[in-house]
Amino acid sequence: MKITVLGAGAMGSLFGGYLSKHNDVWLVDVDAQRVQAINAQGITIAEKEGAAVYTPNAVTDTAPLGEMDLMIVFVKAMFTLAALNQNRHLIGKNTYVLTLQNGSGHQAKLLQFADPDHVLIGTTQHNSSLIANGHINHGGGGKTTIGILNGNSERVQPIADNFTRCGFETTVSDNVAKQIWTKLFLNTAASALTAILQVPLGFILDDPYACALMERLAREAVAVANAEGAAQFDAEEIIGNIKTVLANARGGYTSIYADLKNGARTEVDTISGSVVESAKRLGVPVPYHEFLVSLIHALENKAQLK
Repeated sequence: MKITVLGAGAMGSLFGGYLSKHNDVWLVDVDAQRVQAINAQGITIAEKEGAAVYTPNAVTDTAPLGEMDLMIVFVKAMFTLAALNQNRHLIGKNTYVLTLQNGSGHQAKLLQFADPDHVLIGTTQHNSSLIANGHINHGGGGKTTIGILNGNSERVQPIADNFTRCGFETTVSDNVAKQIWTKLFLNTAASALTAILQVPLGFILDDPYACALMERLAREAVAVANAEGAAQFDAEEIIGNIKTVLANARGGYTSIYADLKNGARTEVDTISGSVVESAKRLGVPVPYHEFLVSLIHALENKAQLK
């Protein structure tokens, strides 16, 4: 397949590297130094069992490239529209556009560039952090799920099989809303805490106070999801799933952790903030989420004072 990955950060580099095993992959990024490093040295992915180097193509300008079979969006939520608009010439009538971004609401942006038959929503339990340009740490793995907005998702089974062959265990699902919420539970209950506390994922599981906060956040998010009605979740099962992911990725760092550490703006409004917005609309109290969103924004503002 001809695949473009928008965003050569931690997760974009992880997927771009692995998918380059069996595909023609083009990583796109606005950081010229990052692109130069990838083209010169490839992408080194550090795993628990060692490191491996992968060699996808990397560019800042996609004008010479033709239409793609698949475009994967991995830029931060606030840059999605700009990235898609700049690279819209890569999207043909048969191009699938897939978001594997954190948070919710991304499909509305993708639908401005592709029809519902070709917009895919995805979730992944893989975790990655950026060590340096062209060098990432794969903190933990897990399942990846993709689903199509319109129609039977079985027709994108070849994409899932391709991902699996490249090292990402991937399944298809027709329940896109459930996918989105399942991913949100982990991100809003655990990932956001790693940012505030500036700790790896394992700390949330091991520290009793952090773990208790994670469980309270998870219960709030489940209450909102169940009130929305697209799917019904069991809070205890969700908390158990989150703990399993944390146990499998103890040394992993999240993108929101890295953003706060580097003094950058985070995607909290499309992650925890989306839970707060849904809660307001549905009349569900979420005091822990409201506090968390405000605290992260305060930490963002604090970083700007330096």
